Amino acid sequence: MWIPEKIADVDFPDDVSVRSYEGALNVILPNLWLSHDGLIFGLATGAVVRLIAPLLQDKATDPAVVVVDEAGKFVISLCGGHQGGGDRLTQTISHCLNAAPILTGAVNRSALPGVDVLGQPFGWHKGSGDWTGVAAAIARSEPVQVIQEAGSDLWQHQLPSDHSLQLGWPEISSSPPEQPSPQARIWISPIRRRFAPHSNMPKVQWHPRVLWVGIGCERGTSQALMEDAIASTFQSRHLATEAIAGIATLDIKGDEIGLQQLCRDHNWPIRYFSAEDLRVVPVPRPSGAVQQAVGTPSVAEAAATLAALQSSALLNLSDKNDLSSSEPLLCTAKQIFRQPNQRGAVTLAIAQAEREFTDRIGHLSLVGIGPGSLSQITPAAKAAISQADAVIGYGLYIDLIRPLFRPGQIVESMPITQEQQRAERAIALADWGLNVAVISSGDCGIYGMAGLVLETLQARNWNGRQPTVETLPGISALQAAAARIGAPLMHDFCAISLSDLLTPWTVIEKRLHAAATADFVVALYNPRSQKRIEQIAIAQRIFAQHRQPNTPVAIVRSVYRPEEAIVLTTVTDMLSYPIDMLTTVIIGNRSTRIYGNTVITPRGYGVEG
Repeated sequence: MWIPEKIADVDFPDDVSVRSYEGALNVILPNLWLSHDGLIFGLATGAVVRLIAPLLQDKATDPAVVVVDEAGKFVISLCGGHQGGGDRLTQTISHCLNAAPILTGAVNRSALPGVDVLGQPFGWHKGSGDWTGVAAAIARSEPVQVIQEAGSDLWQHQLPSDHSLQLGWPEISSSPPEQPSPQARIWISPIRRRFAPHSNMPKVQWHPRVLWVGIGCERGTSQALMEDAIASTFQSRHLATEAIAGIATLDIKGDEIGLQQLCRDHNWPIRYFSAEDLRVVPVPRPSGAVQQAVGTPSVAEAAATLAALQSSALLNLSDKNDLSSSEPLLCTAKQIFRQPNQRGAVTLAIAQAEREFTDRIGHLSLVGIGPGSLSQITPAAKAAISQADAVIGYGLYIDLIRPLFRPGQIVESMPITQEQQRAERAIALADWGLNVAVISSGDCGIYGMAGLVLETLQARNWNGRQPTVETLPGISALQAAAARIGAPLMHDFCAISLSDLLTPWTVIEKRLHAAATADFVVALYNPRSQKRIEQIAIAQRIFAQHRQPNTPVAIVRSVYRPEEAIVLTTVTDMLSYPIDMLTTVIIGNRSTRIYGNTVITPRGYGVEG
């Protein structure tokens, strides 16, 4: 954070990095403009406009510019809303400050993702086209045709029902069978198309990184020859080099200088396979000479095929029994390249993966959304949800936080009993490279998804780094329920879930006896479901054995939600009231009392009730 020298003596939190500047802000701003992805100004909007006006060059390269008013009530996305990430940054800051986000881009009205950022979560590369023209057509709600030949179609399933896009899959499209003529077109393909410069229909193209280039080469082959081979092959096949996911080859080529330099200069990953891995791959043009030389009849074709299968998550190298589907993945059979003025020779083949390579380290945010009201969600949790590429959760909880979603997010809901499936889905998306928020009601670490996700990662031998994981706490159900009824948790307390889905009932019953005997204040989670109705009755009998008949009990349902219901009763009468899975039951200890409409457990400090 940069502040004027004259206020440099103001105290800031220790975790905030503060630097001061002398004189006018426009002196240091040009360097900040070039070195930062986003700039947040705490100035008047007019002053910011004058400051940045001389620096604006191109929306594809300019940083995001966000303005926050002095009172912190409004956050304005001023420049770089789409490609610069200004709109997303604005929404994140607004959640942190509980302020109103001001997004003025026309696409925000249509609730569609910007066409110029559509492929960013999936690592797609932008190709040529009239991006402004297509964006304008979408903003005007004109019919825009989308032809997707490769890459993830998850984004399509998140479109609003009244969208104007004409999709290539009728089962996904909500447009009528007789569609109006498109006024613009979006291509999503590894093919590079040439657009007429003066066409009446604006067109753009995204290139998902789905092409794996298999390379075999003689010792000492030059980088230049490899570059020429790739350029020649891609040009003849009308393929976009932007669609290259990476290079695949034989492991003994790991010391080839030309190959290493090629991947370094283009920022391409390289995957190595052993001869044992490659020799079992069926290929159209095996070679006996290659078999004799390196122990496998194919390097380029087989390596490209295996890399494409791995990238598509269709193959684990520990199980290579079924490779029958490998041959159709090849876009080009192997070709051999030599040039009189270049050293060595290159054999090249290309395979297309079903799933694109994202080149990103995924992230898992394990988020507690509190009891259900948006006002009870922490700013950090709101920011994590807003920033996520994908949000995974139980359908009811997804509905509670819909105002936090932004256009283009992948939002997937699953039934309440599919916690394991949610964890596995979230991990799969994060392994792919997405930023995933896994939501739980209350606190994610208290009967929430945090433990299950971490256990699943551990079972997969997670290295602790990929994907990265962050846990964001929320107000737990017992805290929320307690706050609504007074101060019942002022002395020692515990929480017990009555669900025996993951814990044997004999264990739960033993804990109920122990807590009742020890005189804990007890919060009961998951007290009764449609099928599981006896457990709450057993719990009541256990506490009736160890507590006075008039011991206070609070039955709190759907706390902080519109349908909230609170009943204050006693251990004796607690079963006379509705209790279900949306209910938290708090049973007092021997000193707990009801005073008016509140429940109070004295802190004690040596005084027993």
